[in-house]
Amino acid sequence: MEPLHARYPFLARSREAVEAAAVDLGEIVATDETVTARALERVESAITDGTVGEPHRRTRVELLSYPVARVLVSLVDVHICTRKYAQAEAEAAYDRFTEEFETTTELKSTQRETLDRTELLAEFDLASAVSDTGDGYRIEVGAYLDLAADQRGDSWRLVNRPLADGEVRVTAEELNVLLKQAIRHRVTDGLPFDVPDAIADELTEEVDRLEEVLSELELTREIDTVVPELFPPCMKSLLDQVQKGEHLEHHSRFAIATFLIGIGMTTDEIVDLFQVNPGFGEEATRYQVDHIRGDTSPTEYSTPACSTMQSYGDCVNMDDLCETISHPMGYYEQKIDDTDEEELVDWREDGDDEEADA
Repeated sequence: MEPLHARYPFLARSREAVEAAAVDLGEIVATDETVTARALERVESAITDGTVGEPHRRTRVELLSYPVARVLVSLVDVHICTRKYAQAEAEAAYDRFTEEFETTTELKSTQRETLDRTELLAEFDLASAVSDTGDGYRIEVGAYLDLAADQRGDSWRLVNRPLADGEVRVTAEELNVLLKQAIRHRVTDGLPFDVPDAIADELTEEVDRLEEVLSELELTREIDTVVPELFPPCMKSLLDQVQKGEHLEHHSRFAIATFLIGIGMTTDEIVDLFQVNPGFGEEATRYQVDHIRGDTSPTEYSTPACSTMQSYGDCVNMDDLCETISHPMGYYEQKIDDTDEEELVDWREDGDDEEADA
């Protein structure tokens, strides 16, 4: 097991190093608390701050923590956990390989083994799809579309890229971003997988800890899309009650307000929604929403977790996805992720279109 393997545990040769050492994963999780603790740190840090934490000083611990982390992610089996973990591993690798790519040949000869761009391209079967033009790179359009699919910004759209002879021109920096995406694909591949009961039993405390973290945090990226048909059942029900002018208990009003704030609605838009509610007062409602948002208070309140929604009786009409989700925002994010972007029609934009047609 070499330091390079620990820095890039997703590489084929890193996996081969673990196999060559005849490591028994069951024995590791049962007897090596250091590896398990580092694995837990990888996943928990991915959830809370988008990193994989600080690497362990011992190569063996750092490398073996990667397969154990994948086991933990599989046992938790929550979409957002899997996504955040894969992103964090990809980000960590990106930071490392971009730094190593910039290291001069002279320095490389006197330092630890490093990874170069040619090796990384070969790792993902991209060597023949990418060519160096001297002032940048060309990548075959099929490979480009696969790796650029999740990139944000119009500049990544194929229609806005120089295209010739079935190849797309990219800068070195852009190619690095595409390689980061290839790593994310590699990490995500196969997750979650079935974990033997003997291993799962040894990791009960770690899984409980991760589930606790998931339930307490607002796990979504910054969302600014309002698509009511994708709301979790609990929020659909509360929104329906609001629109029918039915009375909502304080905890129910709090839950729907925090949710609507969390998905990007402004105070004005939320106040407009609540106008049909019995006892509506614009000034009081606006104050309450601004207070929840953190504009008039020191705290920005988050949407209650599913466990809290259940305790107050606001968890209703559970569906299959609810069984795998611990937070309403997590439910909504997965629905957003699973829906083609072209099919995402923002409720507010839809309303504007209707007014324009009228």
